[in-house]
Amino acid sequence: MILSMTGFGRSEGVLEGKKITVDIKSLNSKSFDLNIKMPQRYKEKEFEIRKVLNDRIMRGKVDCYINLETTNTSGNTSINSELVKSYMSQLKAVAGDGPDFEYLKMAIRMPDATTAKNDEVDDSEWVLINQLVDQALTKFEEFRKTEGDILHEELKRNIHNIETYLSMVVPYEGIRLEAVKERYQNTLKEFGNIDETRFYQELAYYTEKLDISEEKVRLVQHLKYYTEVMKNENLNGKKLGFISQEIGREINTLGSKANHAEIQKLVVMMKDDLEKIKEQTLNVL
Repeated sequence: MILSMTGFGRSEGVLEGKKITVDIKSLNSKSFDLNIKMPQRYKEKEFEIRKVLNDRIMRGKVDCYINLETTNTSGNTSINSELVKSYMSQLKAVAGDGPDFEYLKMAIRMPDATTAKNDEVDDSEWVLINQLVDQALTKFEEFRKTEGDILHEELKRNIHNIETYLSMVVPYEGIRLEAVKERYQNTLKEFGNIDETRFYQELAYYTEKLDISEEKVRLVQHLKYYTEVMKNENLNGKKLGFISQEIGREINTLGSKANHAEIQKLVVMMKDDLEKIKEQTLNVL
């Protein structure tokens, strides 16, 4: 099964006047690279959250954002009434008579005019956060699977294209060898008498150098193996990358031995599809 390293998942929940949002997104990477941002009040649970993300995401450049929005601020802050009144009295003594409201606006900004109540994270909030991380990861995994299905179809199409181009090489092989034989014969005629035995020895030597049957067989095997791994193995991105390198080696060797314009054109088209395969494989988990 193909899974994409690209993914996105979001979940939201509300508890006692707090709205908590969890966003998880990832891009391709050779390893697991996690960047996590969360409010300071949740920092003590960061290690646990990292472990959950690592176990389920496994590979990719991952960003996880846990955001907290307070929807009900009443009760979170208390006003030190006596201190505020003292500030107002002192401001009046300095500035003279004026609207009480203006003095109140200044006094409320003075040190210790307000006090934030201790707001510890209770068990119910931790339970909600764990649930939201799990929900976001589930959506993230669904996104990866959907993207993976698209990748699978694209890779299948590119593999099929290479197989098609390879089959189109066959008709040119006999023509190519005949052309080489005729060229050598014409060249040797310029030197007068030809040692026929030596001629066929040389021709056999160059024919062997130009033979591409082994490259074709190995290329077919690599393409078949790539398809099997793609269908039957999980977390197969790195393995598919290695196989695509082997496919590239056989295509390059085939091109260097081609010695025929039409075969060279087919090799170029194979390389074009192979580059697409390599690029897509980088995004396979």
